[in-house]
Amino acid sequence: MSETFTIGISDMKVVKSTDSLVTYALGSCVGICLYDPVMKIGGLGHIMLPIYPVNNPKENLMRFADTCIPEMLSQMEKLGCNRRRITAKIAGGAKMFEVADDSSFGNIGQRNVAEVKNTLNRLQIRLCAEDTGLNYGRTVYFYTEDGRMVVKSFSNGIKTY
Repeated sequence: MSETFTIGISDMKVVKSTDSLVTYALGSCVGICLYDPVMKIGGLGHIMLPIYPVNNPKENLMRFADTCIPEMLSQMEKLGCNRRRITAKIAGGAKMFEVADDSSFGNIGQRNVAEVKNTLNRLQIRLCAEDTGLNYGRTVYFYTEDGRMVVKSFSNGIKTY
C-alpha cells in the first residue's frame, strides 16, 4: 500500500517505491526532487534559503540548499542508491514580492535556484527538469514509482516533468 508524505517548509524526506511526496506553497522556496530509477527511491526537500549560516550551528540543515541536498543524497546512498544514477528535478524559486531596490530579499528565489544548481553541480547530480522563476506559487508532487514530478499552480495549471 502506497503512502503520500507531506514535506513542510525546511523539511526533507526520502521514500521507497510506490510512495509519493508532496510539498505545498513553494514561492521563493525551491522543491528539490532526487531520484534513483533503478532502486526507485526518491527524496523531496523544501528549501527556504540558499546557504547554511556557519555562525549559527543550531540552524535546521533542511532549510538550506547547500546542506539539505547533501543530506538527502547521503540518506539515499544509505538505502543503496548509486550517485551516478541519481537525477534531480526542481521547482519554485519565484519572485513573489516586488521590492523597490531589488534587494537580496526581493530576489531570494533566484538565489535559491542558483545555489541548488551549484550544489547539484558540485555533487555531480544531473538536473533533468525544472519549473522555476516567474512570480507565482507552486505545489510539487513527486512519485517514486517512475520519478515523475507534477507541478500545480493556480496561474499556470498542471505540468508533468
